[in-house]
Amino acid sequence: MASLKFSVSLESKNPNFAIGSSQLLGQCSISAFTGGYVHITGVYLINPFGNLNRIRVSRADTAVSDDSGSNEVDSSFDCSTKEMGIAGLVLGKGLGLDRKFSKGRRNVWQRVRGVKRVRKDVYFKSNCGGNGHDYNEEQQSEPVVVDEQSISGVDVDKVGALSTKRCNSILKNLERTNDDSKALKFFEWMRRKGKLKQNVAAYNLALRVVGRARDWDLAEKMILEMTSESGCELNFQVFNTLIYACSKQRRVGLGAKWFRMMLENGVQPNEATFGMLMSLCQKSRNVEEGEFTFSQMRNFGVRCQSAYSSMLTIYTRLGLYDKAEKVISLLREDEVVLNMENWLVLINTYCQQGKLEEAELVLVSMQEAGFSPNIVVYNMLITGYGKVSKMENAHRLFHNLRAIQIEPDETTYRSMIEGWGRANNYKEAQWYYKELKQEGFRPNSSNMYTMINLQAKNGDEEGALTTLEDMITMGCQYSSMLGILLQAYERFERFDKVPQVLRGSFYEHVLCDQTSCSILAEAYVKHSLVDDAVKILQNKKWKDRVFEDNLYHLLICSCKDMGHFENAIKIYTHMPKSDEQLNLHIICSMIDIYSVMKQFTEAENIYLNLKSSGIALDLITFSVVVRMYIKAGNLKGACLVLETIDKQKNIVPDIYLICDMLRVYQKCGMLDNLRVLYYKLLRSEITWDQEMYKMVINCCARALPIDELSRLFDEMLDHGFDPDTVTFNIVLHAYGRSKLFKKARTVLWMARKRGVVDVISYNTLVAVYGQHKYLGNMASIAKKMQFDGFSVSLHAYNSMLDAYGKEGEMEKFRSVLQRLRESGCAADHYTYNIMINIYGEQGWIEEIAEVLMELKESGIGLDLCGYNTLIKAYGIAGMVEDALGLVKEMRKNGIEPDTRTYSNVLTALQRNDMFFEAVKWSLWMKQMGLSTNVCG
Repeated sequence: MASLKFSVSLESKNPNFAIGSSQLLGQCSISAFTGGYVHITGVYLINPFGNLNRIRVSRADTAVSDDSGSNEVDSSFDCSTKEMGIAGLVLGKGLGLDRKFSKGRRNVWQRVRGVKRVRKDVYFKSNCGGNGHDYNEEQQSEPVVVDEQSISGVDVDKVGALSTKRCNSILKNLERTNDDSKALKFFEWMRRKGKLKQNVAAYNLALRVVGRARDWDLAEKMILEMTSESGCELNFQVFNTLIYACSKQRRVGLGAKWFRMMLENGVQPNEATFGMLMSLCQKSRNVEEGEFTFSQMRNFGVRCQSAYSSMLTIYTRLGLYDKAEKVISLLREDEVVLNMENWLVLINTYCQQGKLEEAELVLVSMQEAGFSPNIVVYNMLITGYGKVSKMENAHRLFHNLRAIQIEPDETTYRSMIEGWGRANNYKEAQWYYKELKQEGFRPNSSNMYTMINLQAKNGDEEGALTTLEDMITMGCQYSSMLGILLQAYERFERFDKVPQVLRGSFYEHVLCDQTSCSILAEAYVKHSLVDDAVKILQNKKWKDRVFEDNLYHLLICSCKDMGHFENAIKIYTHMPKSDEQLNLHIICSMIDIYSVMKQFTEAENIYLNLKSSGIALDLITFSVVVRMYIKAGNLKGACLVLETIDKQKNIVPDIYLICDMLRVYQKCGMLDNLRVLYYKLLRSEITWDQEMYKMVINCCARALPIDELSRLFDEMLDHGFDPDTVTFNIVLHAYGRSKLFKKARTVLWMARKRGVVDVISYNTLVAVYGQHKYLGNMASIAKKMQFDGFSVSLHAYNSMLDAYGKEGEMEKFRSVLQRLRESGCAADHYTYNIMINIYGEQGWIEEIAEVLMELKESGIGLDLCGYNTLIKAYGIAGMVEDALGLVKEMRKNGIEPDTRTYSNVLTALQRNDMFFEAVKWSLWMKQMGLSTNVCG
């Protein structure tokens, strides 16, 4: 195989100035080209890293020498395959293989970014070998037509007589014309005719086609066929062809696959292999694959300059600066001769880390190596100093540029603006901003963002308006410009100055654009500039009722979320009034806001107006109204709304409305409604969670049969849900009320085990045992209560007093009363009423007098129940006059007698044979509409 020789002469002020071949090809070395000695004529190259000084490449000739061994075709790069200008699949003169190609064709070096197109003459020579004829001799013979019939075997004699090299030439021509299907058909024909034996060149051409078509399975089969059937020896060109195709398609995984297959087959990669792979890893930022490839390159002793640059770039972009430093050390250790690309990457690596002194030292070394500095280098340094806010050094470099005959470019000015912006130096940033525009350059979006922020911070509203005009000239979107402006003034807490900046044509556009108008209005509301927001909404110049309603709703909800309810009301009152359909979302939000502010009259008026409008209310509206009435304590109003919902069959309550319905029915004692709702809930498709079980048990305990409640409670436990203390206590009371004391004790034990038992749990059991006259169990639970660390509560004492008193166990009654007084618990109305009732039943007037004295001293006084109990006691004791006097005393103390009061009076009169007085009271009560059916 012929070795590659590549020579480039560069014209430069410095005779030692040279750029390596790998730089000229981007990041891939030229060493993959084989089969000839190449010279390039009249090409202008621009370094891809920036606007470098143009380099003149000297005139040369281009020729391709023959490799008589294998006639291998270069597969690393397709230099000129598409430049043949083949009009059809005709060999001979139609191939255009004359002494000269047609002039003015695209130069091979135009693959490099920034290459100037030139016209040149290319001379192509090739010795066919084998049969002793060169291409000129074959072209002078009768042309051989290769078409579908020839490939299929119709013209076997003519086509079959071709030599292997001639077949390779045909295949190469088909590959160059990008006729992939015909190329592969011809390749298949060559296989049938035995033309692929030890024909690496043909496989290489076919792999180009397959790689272009991304048929990677076929490519892998071809490589296996080369070694197993065709007796070909694999070389780096075969794999470079596929890696090059992956590089163009940015398929880093596939590129790595071919590279590993290359290593597994014992094929040594060359410089181009590593250049392409590292470039691919750089584009995809694949650090793991890049590290593996880089280590393999060094293991093979290959020194690809672009590979070092790629590895440095990967580490720098990912912020892996320690690893980048190690690569720099390897550059010195491997004694790599740096090209311009390497110098630029080195400087950039140090600049990105903020190591500007080291970067400048690299610049000195670069100059000593014969590379002249350019504007790209200085832009890197200026940007680096700007990032670390060392603007004195950036300023020094900027003013030294003209001294070394380098003109600042657009990037230079932009970097200076950004640097002074980071340093919060508005004066300098403004100067460079003006210079940038005077030089005919255009600021980028970052520059204008920086200027807007500086102007907002320094109170230059006129300057901000100018910057906005520049942004308009640049074609920036108005919504983006507005967002930048609002963000800047918000950051520096000067948002109240925004109305001063937004004027003129920019403000007019805001009024005409729905998006900009909504952004600005929402920002004003956020910063409590509600009057400005209302002004915008009133002056807007667009019409879209749906969008407008949504915007108003958004603003009202924003005020609500921030707790600015007055602002929400102000926006609502300034909404345009129309006869069109009301927005239910806005209505619901306002009802909720008025409810939070406890302005229930206003909230109800909105609901009544909505109801009278005839608009069909939806589920959300009904839910909000029900919640409003609950907050207002108007359970009757809530029930009326629930009745309306029940009549509308198209409204299916959701889980939230169901919970509200359960609460309302429970508080109103509507047990029938609770039962109906419960069984509807069982038939619904609503998924019950822990909260749902607790809600239903807590609200429906009194409405459900004890068996159903027990089943529901067990079901809750079976699902793994944990009842809370309230739920346990409610179930305790239900079991106690139904005399299911064994289950009640089990529930108490479960609550204790889960740690959710409280004093109410014990009170509940004490009360139900007392009510059902299980006095021993009652006393036992009271002791258990103390044993578990709970003090006996007043509620427990009252329950025991009532139970012992009603059973006539006065000794135990007195014992409990004494313990109550010793415990320090202050007796309440219920305690005194129990004492009066028990003493009255016993006819102990003296003890009642002591209770009354104690009540007077404590300042509690009698309540309605106490008066009723005392009247009953006086009646039993025959003190009728005193009983009648209590009625007058009640009215005097502002307590209105109820039906029970008059019933007790009648009972006292009848008990003491005062029938005439009893009849008078009975007639009077009848005239007043009071029931007397409770009289005994």
